[in-house]
Amino acid sequence: MQNEFFFNITDELRDLAALCAKNGKIDKELYTKYDVKRGLRDINGKGVLAGLTEISEICSSKTENGKTVPCDGKLYYRGYDVEDIVKGFIDDNRFGFEEVVYLLLFGKLPDESELAQIKRLLAEYRNLPQSFPRDIILEAPSTDMMNGLARCVLTLYSYDPNPDDTSLPNVLRQCLQLIALFPVLSVYCYRAYSHYYLRDSLFIHSPQPELSTAENILYMLRPDSQYTELEAKLLDMSLVLHAEHGGGNNSSFTTHVVSSSGTDTYSAIAAALGSLKGPKHGGANIKVVRMFDDMQQCVKDYTDEDEVRAYLRKLLHGEAFDRAGLIYGMGHAVYSISDPRARVFKSFVEKLSEEKGKQKEFALYSMVEKLAPEVIAEERRIYKGVSANVDFYSGFVYTMLDLPQQLYTPIFAIARIAGWSAHRMEELVNPTKIIRPAYMNVHDRAAYKRLEER
Repeated sequence: MQNEFFFNITDELRDLAALCAKNGKIDKELYTKYDVKRGLRDINGKGVLAGLTEISEICSSKTENGKTVPCDGKLYYRGYDVEDIVKGFIDDNRFGFEEVVYLLLFGKLPDESELAQIKRLLAEYRNLPQSFPRDIILEAPSTDMMNGLARCVLTLYSYDPNPDDTSLPNVLRQCLQLIALFPVLSVYCYRAYSHYYLRDSLFIHSPQPELSTAENILYMLRPDSQYTELEAKLLDMSLVLHAEHGGGNNSSFTTHVVSSSGTDTYSAIAAALGSLKGPKHGGANIKVVRMFDDMQQCVKDYTDEDEVRAYLRKLLHGEAFDRAGLIYGMGHAVYSISDPRARVFKSFVEKLSEEKGKQKEFALYSMVEKLAPEVIAEERRIYKGVSANVDFYSGFVYTMLDLPQQLYTPIFAIARIAGWSAHRMEELVNPTKIIRPAYMNVHDRAAYKRLEER
């Protein structure tokens, strides 16, 4: 079907693309000349202030003796330290994602009745229209789960009796439905893909109202619907740690930008999904897993620090893995000394590695976490510290959970839809102007020539 519809890339198109490249290239020195913050960040990674938010805060520096110095990273949801939130639900031996959804949306930690309320609402909203899986997901399965998820979100617009109503109660209803449905849509899209493209058996498990979001993902995904408590708890923690990360990350900023135009919820969230799909944003953990697979193939003894260090140098020199010159999972746009999400993850990842018999692999991850900043500092000029980010361990977790790589980024979306929803609500509660930053034109003026004179 694809070959019947899409044309091949011809020499003609290659020539036209080369023309685009030739006439679209901007001299890098002009960015310095006009003090343009590329990526809306300065040389130290600090973002250009574009708005205000009460949803979350990222701290990577502190003031000492009047100077700004790096510090261990901190992440706060509505003023609460994420590490305290995680400790709270772990100590109580319960799941935390639903609590975080309530906190992000409504600005307060829920009491027992409010937590029961959000769980009930999500369970009620977790059911798709009766014909939706057959007509939308199974009829035209996608090879990319993020595209499939975005298509499902846009199609839900047609099932909504009030899709364009941007009143707060209606947008809240839409957001809660999408938060509830993202796990179902993601798993069903994968099941359709695995059946039609991988020739696996097709099975569709309905979500169970008494299960948490994390439990439902594993329940619906696995043929026998079985999972251990540690598996579900660690997946739940991953959802908590990925649920929100400030208004300036690419997909949350996209949500603000698109929402500021007054468009509907489905269009705003589909735009955020398009942003998250990019490998520079949501796909980094897949790169980490594949990099470690390559490392284990290339390094004879991956308990030998010298061998591992040599491999890391080859990565930076573009001589190993994908030859991009990167050590994936190391470094972050904001954090320097440490990413609190990676810090929280690590101790629990070690427990799962013991349950799965992956202690050697965990030891390798720990070694690379220690060695990579040293190698990067030796090989590159860096303006701030480099440390492991959340993607460094999340891909390893998903591998141990036997999750297919096609679902790594959708699981990120299943978590981050909570943050996107909070940011959309915040944009609508505080209406200002449509977001429109400036771009400076640096092309010379030209006199128009008639066709016969060109």
